[in-house]
Amino acid sequence: MSNLNLSKGKHLTIEDRIFIEYALDEKYTLKEIAARLGKDSTTISKEIKRNRVVSSRKNRSELLSCQKHKDCDKKHICTESCDRLCKKCKIVNCYRACPDYSSKKCVKLSRFPYVCNGCIRTIACNTERNLYRAKVAHANYQELLKSSREGLNITPGELTNLDNIISPLILKGQSISHIYTTHKIEINCSERTIYKYFDKNVFTARNIDLPRKVKYKLRKKTGTLSQKTPNHRIGRTYEDFNIFLEANPDIPVVEMDTVHGTRSGKVLLTFFFRKCSLMIAFLLDACTQECVKEVIDELYEWLGAEIFKRSFPVILTDNGSEFKNPEMLECDDNGVDRTKVFYCNPMASYQKPHIEKNHEYIRYILPKGKSFDNLTQKQVTVVINHINSVARASLNGYNPFQLAQMLMDTTLLEKLSLKLIPADEVHLKPALLRR
Repeated sequence: MSNLNLSKGKHLTIEDRIFIEYALDEKYTLKEIAARLGKDSTTISKEIKRNRVVSSRKNRSELLSCQKHKDCDKKHICTESCDRLCKKCKIVNCYRACPDYSSKKCVKLSRFPYVCNGCIRTIACNTERNLYRAKVAHANYQELLKSSREGLNITPGELTNLDNIISPLILKGQSISHIYTTHKIEINCSERTIYKYFDKNVFTARNIDLPRKVKYKLRKKTGTLSQKTPNHRIGRTYEDFNIFLEANPDIPVVEMDTVHGTRSGKVLLTFFFRKCSLMIAFLLDACTQECVKEVIDELYEWLGAEIFKRSFPVILTDNGSEFKNPEMLECDDNGVDRTKVFYCNPMASYQKPHIEKNHEYIRYILPKGKSFDNLTQKQVTVVINHINSVARASLNGYNPFQLAQMLMDTTLLEKLSLKLIPADEVHLKPALLRR
């Protein structure tokens, strides 16, 4: 394989430029330089012409000839008393006094080697000197490499069009991932580039308008708890849950949790279906075992025993006081098993990460500290519909509702009034409930 093939597409290094300077001084031909470096001849010629520098003369009395010197007949440039031609004056230099002075160019600079390196007439030559210097050329290259990556690689018109698509949807509370997924054809850049544009503040919307613009902190390791296992956790620990899943790998898992507004008052009971990322929520009058049981009983009655067992075969939850009566949740009023409840380890909410992360969407619309007392179940359903209509990168661009239609019993969706919200109408701001 030739050196040309090995070096094709590679940038010139400082060693390459040092060799070019040496070769010019030694009067190598263009083809010889290109062959030694494994580059095309055009690459070498462009490199030399692009990085020519004008050499300053040590002796300022060594004058540069003017291009018009031969035909010049100017007089009286500096004084009216002198009748000699100004070009013959030995006191005042033309390049200092004459407004029409233009230094003479050597005709050899218009063809290879394009510079004065290696020229035998350098000392006696009275034209402008152009030289190739390897260190100067490499410094110019590094500066160009840096400056070419600055700024935005997009035209003002394209940026305006992109802003018109993204900013209105961001101000409605939509995430960049959702917008990019639903407008991929119209957006002519990557999702990562959009984040960079936000960092440069080129959109109407700003970083502060993004649903999430924070870095996760490293999770702290906690010591092992050696306390006695409470009665409600016997046979239902997270280790038991993993053993159960190994024996039943295809069984669907539902994560359950509560979301609080204020310290007292109404709360939301949420369920997250792992296989399709669908979330449902119910408004509870209080965070008690009785209220949780009432919701489970209503779901069991609405859906029927068969559909309920198929939709909620396994429930994974935390150790909140409202969940500490598993028999009440697992069995119906006749003592018939309807589901299986397992508990995460204490202080280990990361063991049910999907529902914890999905609660962030609820907080976009219902911020922490906001009371739920004035909410209705109908409003909660509206919130859930908008959340379930957000396209997810983790779902390959689909949203949870679309997957639920394919993977779950549609009776559950119909009974709970779940429906798909058009992509551009998804709203994840508190203003959703004021419309």
